[in-house]
Amino acid sequence: MKRFRSVVILLFAFALIVAACSDDEGDSGEATTTTAGESTETTAAASLEGTAVTVFGPESSDNEAGAMQDALNIFAEANGMTITYTGARDFSDQINAQAAGGNPPDIAVFPQPGKVIDFGTQGFILPIPAELVDFSRPQWPGGTLETVSALDEVWALPNKTDLKSVVWYNSQIFADGGYTVPTTLDDLWALSTQMIADGVTPWCVGIESGPATGWAFTDWMEDVTLRLQGPDFYDQWVANEVTFDDERVQEIGQTIIDIWNTPGNTFAAGGTIAATPFGDNGEPLANGDCAMHRQASFFAAFFPEGTTVGPGQQIDTFYFPSADDTRPVLTAGTYVSAFRDAPEVWAVMQYLTSAEYSTERQRAQAARVGGGANSGYLSANLQQDLSVYNDLEKFFVETLQNADPARFDASDLMPAAVGAGSFWTEGTSAVNGDKTVADAFAAIQASWPSS
Repeated sequence: MKRFRSVVILLFAFALIVAACSDDEGDSGEATTTTAGESTETTAAASLEGTAVTVFGPESSDNEAGAMQDALNIFAEANGMTITYTGARDFSDQINAQAAGGNPPDIAVFPQPGKVIDFGTQGFILPIPAELVDFSRPQWPGGTLETVSALDEVWALPNKTDLKSVVWYNSQIFADGGYTVPTTLDDLWALSTQMIADGVTPWCVGIESGPATGWAFTDWMEDVTLRLQGPDFYDQWVANEVTFDDERVQEIGQTIIDIWNTPGNTFAAGGTIAATPFGDNGEPLANGDCAMHRQASFFAAFFPEGTTVGPGQQIDTFYFPSADDTRPVLTAGTYVSAFRDAPEVWAVMQYLTSAEYSTERQRAQAARVGGGANSGYLSANLQQDLSVYNDLEKFFVETLQNADPARFDASDLMPAAVGAGSFWTEGTSAVNGDKTVADAFAAIQASWPSS
């Protein structure tokens, strides 16, 4: 507990200065009456004692929401305050209504940086103070804050990271076939060809996800684009400076679909790729119906009970390899933004982006899951305590921390009408063969908002 009170003393005193300077008339309150020689601890503690902060986000399961509240409780109890987290699966719709209605939470946990930018430029959320930006930036991989920057302001702070550039594989199939983990993208495609020749089905693929069907295809598009065209092209694609009807973008989509449709290449448990739920790929991979599955770090939760997952286990993982000597990594995750300007809100914001929060959140979630299993939480914070992660999770975290470069999920950065709309639906049409890639991608481009 004393550790977290020290965090307040050393790191949140700036909030008191901000409060002292925020009134042009010079009004003073409790936070502005510090005199020479007064204890910083007394003033900082007084600024949080008895205060309350509300946090709202998309994580709603007992393990995720519960662990987040557990981690927040540590900070709250250390500083005599109350922090309440509420999670909802329909967070995106709710936060829109709350912001428009003038009753938002103090802090929101956004899974889509594009929405952060929208909220910031529309004046719903507050820009992050420079002191908090300076605190957060060295703790996270380069480029993390640029994802949520616009109009010369940073609008959110990172607090969770998912790793998407992961291939899950059946260790026994690799051992029986004498296969080695590929280290380049060409090696990966060559391995797939060799497996087909050996009578082994290389890939399990499924992109069904209810109203979000197609997002798994967009992940493949993003990972392959980042590898074949590089980060500058990727950024231009996200910004609509490189369009979906660009021949290079269409070529990547066609390449993925051609690989999936190669005879003997793909096992789809639902009969077709588009009819196979993305989560249903765990069982056939464990059963040996296929050798590999590309999916994000959270996929550890989708294997049958009793499946051992991790280094040297029944199911192991490797980094989705690059095409050259760089190490691009596709990520997702959450960022926190503030709706209310108050010392206690900024204090909680700073805690949520800190190494302390990352460590305590993982510790709490691992305890809730139990048995040393994968918790489902990851953070790329460079200063967190990695001893709270198991061996597989450490591999994920180290991959995130060593990314060169890291890029956030493109569909989450694009306007919602595209990234969470036409990219999914038209991509599914192309995978199904209902449309050509050229026609489907032209339709995606046509859906891009004009302003």
